[in-house]
Amino acid sequence: MSAAYLKLVANGELDRRVKAAFELLNPCRVCPRSCRVNRLKGKMGFCGIGLLPKVASVSAHFGEEPPISGARGSGTIFFSGCNMRCVFCQNYPISQLRHGQEITIERLAADMLKLKRMGCHNLNLVTPSHMVPQILAGLSLAVKQGFDLPIVYNTGGYDSLESLRLLEGVVDIYLPDIKYSDEVFAHEYSGPSDYCEVNRKAVLEMHRQVGELVLDSQGIASRGLIIRHLVLPDNISGTEKVLRFIAQNLSPRTHVSLMGQYFPANRAGSFAELNRRLSSREYEGALTRLENLNLANGWVQEEDYAQAQGY
Repeated sequence: MSAAYLKLVANGELDRRVKAAFELLNPCRVCPRSCRVNRLKGKMGFCGIGLLPKVASVSAHFGEEPPISGARGSGTIFFSGCNMRCVFCQNYPISQLRHGQEITIERLAADMLKLKRMGCHNLNLVTPSHMVPQILAGLSLAVKQGFDLPIVYNTGGYDSLESLRLLEGVVDIYLPDIKYSDEVFAHEYSGPSDYCEVNRKAVLEMHRQVGELVLDSQGIASRGLIIRHLVLPDNISGTEKVLRFIAQNLSPRTHVSLMGQYFPANRAGSFAELNRRLSSREYEGALTRLENLNLANGWVQEEDYAQAQGY
């Protein structure tokens, strides 16, 4: 399996991308928040991260979709901070309280190399939208020391087109969320007032770059797009419209990970409509919509279905 970015190393293009990405840090416009602070001097905007990356964990993860985790695990780097504020976020201590350790770019590169030595199938960058310059810089250092794993960009889907274009030919597998189909709900429960508009453009750009999912002979993703959609109670996520967008604007062959593991984490208990688990009827209805739109390549993780059933 050959990572896409290796083609950008010999001609110096990867280093050029690093330089261009760091220019986005002052004033910061790395993500759609466009806070306009000078992160090169350590100033912090909405995400709460300055110049240096902040990392909560580095490990082999076995709970992702089967083509991502495989048998040897996905090499996950979980970045602290986030450009959204989902009231139901299950990882809110990391994303919103920003638990983690500030590290150097050199340490980030060393962590990438560590995950390769562990035998992981890929490098899985979790919540990377506000960390694109630092990721590219760490990758540039790691590649010069033998790093060559495929890269998974695992995002909540609120991503800047400017940053995504710097990742073209760098990211092998895009793994974005499409959380909502209604801007009112997106704003109320996750923060951005333009999430749906920004998210649709970002997903279209990701699809343009990498296309449909490609698996190797072992069933491991080598390239392409997987879209995650978390089904929320009372159809707050607008599942049918989300799936229709995928089928009509991308491809019926687009792989969809339809997630049913919702539970009222973080501040969700303060919202009556979110203060319960998903019912089996709600989740089965989402599955039916997936099938009716002929999104045949969608799949469900067994543990998600069990949780939706209340097991």
